[in-house]
Amino acid sequence: MNEALQQLVNGISLGSTYALMALGLAIVFTIFGLVNFAHGELITIAAYAMLLCYNIGIPWFLGAVIGVAVAAVAAVTMEFVAFRPVRHADVTTMLITSFGVSIVIQAIFAVTVSARVQTATQPAWSSKSLTLMGITLPIYQVATIIVTALALLILVFVLKRTTFGLAMRGAAEDFQTARLLGVRSHRLTTAAFAVSGLLAGVAAVLILARTGGAVYPTMGLAIILKAFVAIVIGGMGSLVGAAAGGMVLGIAEVSLRAYLPGSISGLTDGILFLAVVLIIIIRPQGILGTKPKLRT
Repeated sequence: MNEALQQLVNGISLGSTYALMALGLAIVFTIFGLVNFAHGELITIAAYAMLLCYNIGIPWFLGAVIGVAVAAVAAVTMEFVAFRPVRHADVTTMLITSFGVSIVIQAIFAVTVSARVQTATQPAWSSKSLTLMGITLPIYQVATIIVTALALLILVFVLKRTTFGLAMRGAAEDFQTARLLGVRSHRLTTAAFAVSGLLAGVAAVLILARTGGAVYPTMGLAIILKAFVAIVIGGMGSLVGAAAGGMVLGIAEVSLRAYLPGSISGLTDGILFLAVVLIIIIRPQGILGTKPKLRT
């Protein structure tokens, strides 16, 4: 029983990381129909910003705040430079643009910094653990779960209780009509990308704590693929669905790695993606999805 509970906690923690990224993807996708595969590079940008801060002696907490802020600024810059010129193009053009941005950012870091893994010093608490009823709870896992829950609650509150949230929900229903009713499209776009960047920056802080501070140019690629899978599982356009999909994916991944025989445990990702294909066939709208609009 303790082993099962331990794996469940591990899965929820990993799923929380996926959920943070999926939330950022879901916000942008719901309003603009853009699956931003360059979203993972916001993690990379935040991680390198924190690495620089730590290397020049800036305290960890301040470096983390700077990293999150840099990710938000990078997201807004990405939208202004790469996506705004093709906003009215078809989905394929925007998708190719996002891949191009991702490749360019990876190449910039590989050429100007290093293609090798570097290590950003992490605080002492990130390696400590709590023991509760025979279950080991690393501090970074607890932090990841709490931060993800808070992020989801804050987003739901903003969407339901603020004018900005009303504008976002209206734009998700019909972007052109929302513009005709007075919603400032440029301001809304900037805000949506800034929020997605903030979530990516927070995810970067938690990922560095999980991996011991490993930073490299392609670190965002694998997790953004998992985040996209989480959105497919939970339902395109649903924030709650994105978070739920991340949790389901994290728990499934940890369980497969823990309980599959060692000879086939390397097939975990293949099994997960096969399961996603089946979900798309059986329920293409996802677990909580009905149609692509922003719901809370």
